[in-house]
Amino acid sequence: MALLLGFLVKHGIANLNLALFFGNTNIVAAIFHGTPVWDGIWPAVVGTFSLVLLSLLLAVVPGIGCGIFLAEYASPKAKSLGGSIIDTLAGTPSIVMGLFGFSLILMLRHTIWPQANTGLLLAAICLAILVLPVLIINTREAFESIPKDIRITAATLGFTKAQCIRHLLLPSASKGIFGGVVLTIGRITEDTAVIMLTGVVANSGLPAGLGSKFEALPFKIYVTAAEYQSELELAQGFSTALILLCIAAVIMLSAKYIEKTYKQRWQRG
Repeated sequence: MALLLGFLVKHGIANLNLALFFGNTNIVAAIFHGTPVWDGIWPAVVGTFSLVLLSLLLAVVPGIGCGIFLAEYASPKAKSLGGSIIDTLAGTPSIVMGLFGFSLILMLRHTIWPQANTGLLLAAICLAILVLPVLIINTREAFESIPKDIRITAATLGFTKAQCIRHLLLPSASKGIFGGVVLTIGRITEDTAVIMLTGVVANSGLPAGLGSKFEALPFKIYVTAAEYQSELELAQGFSTALILLCIAAVIMLSAKYIEKTYKQRWQRG
């Protein structure tokens, strides 16, 4: 990891400047007025954040809910069946999930929705499905690792099942759950195979809506590595990779901060 980071820093640090983000476009106009940026990575940064947030909104609640169900409510048969399905989904390659999204659009076009097209929402849905196993497995393992004495004590004190989960088990399992969220963020941020088939393009500007095409940093790096015309463009590709790593780090640290905040709130409650 140190060698990789050192390599990226060596080749990309010189081009880490505002021109990398905005090119010749006025910064204030680009950020606050939506002026198009065609020669910088600002649209890809916004697209990446939009993709991560939308995917998390779609995946976190179902993933955690399914993990809690398997750990606390499911019968042994349901646990076995659910575990098999989750393991199968966890082994699905990214490109297969991208093909699933693309095939879904083709099916919709030929059936009930002729105007269906790839875009930000489709990419987020496919990524949410792809990362569900991480959330489910982490949540389930976090709940199953809690000592049974806590459940027995809660029942003795008159807690209902839901109250026990809300006030005792969920705070105790929060570290494992947020660990799954952090892994999920990393997977969404860096994935390229899924978004290549579900809506990402090299130049589209800022996302215009949920159904619009979008840019993303992983794809920007891929295109630069494959089609660069000069050493300067290649160096900008290394700089873009550094930016992607920094964004992933910021999002993960934010998730850690949220974990700490909610854990303290649950403990006070």
